[in-house]
Amino acid sequence: MSDEDAVIHVVDDDRAAREGLGFLLSSLGLTVAAHASAADLLARLDPGLVGCILADVRMPGMTGLELLDELGRRGCPLPVIVITGHGDVPMAVQAMRAGAMDFFEKPVNGMALVERISEALKLCRERLAADRDKAGLMARIESLTAREAEVARGVLAGKQNKVIAADLGISLKTVEIHRHNAMEKLGASGAADLVRRLVAAGWGSE
Repeated sequence: MSDEDAVIHVVDDDRAAREGLGFLLSSLGLTVAAHASAADLLARLDPGLVGCILADVRMPGMTGLELLDELGRRGCPLPVIVITGHGDVPMAVQAMRAGAMDFFEKPVNGMALVERISEALKLCRERLAADRDKAGLMARIESLTAREAEVARGVLAGKQNKVIAADLGISLKTVEIHRHNAMEKLGASGAADLVRRLVAAGWGSE
């Protein structure tokens, strides 16, 4: 297995557990960053790089569940796989409900874990690509003039051009010009495509 640009973050207060996972993953060609606590991970994590997080559930300070909540609050795209002791299975299930991708009991089945890590890295790449696409769309949306944005909001609301014209107190022709300009700036092929791009960017839902 080779994924040279990815970083696997191992978060566990148990030094032996950290080193054991690190040795396993490094032997498979993966880059590993070990963290003794959730706080250490959060201080060093770059959410713009491909990777995934393997986190213990029970840790002093911030627990695995609290780490999941914080990563969610930050909008971190890196998937989280929870590592748990036998007695912590109910807590691991709770972690999955909070957004964890999967959980493994100690001692970890190495090959099964590596397979899930591969899936996690693929998911991370997809999330990062979607974030870049969204950022690109937002940059295009921000290039709209105030009037073009008003017309685009009308299109997003499903209004016909004549209704938008009446709402804004402008002519139908002017609406058509602004709608055309908005579609051109966003690279939309038509009104439906314009709406799709606006929704994809999360625009208009503020």
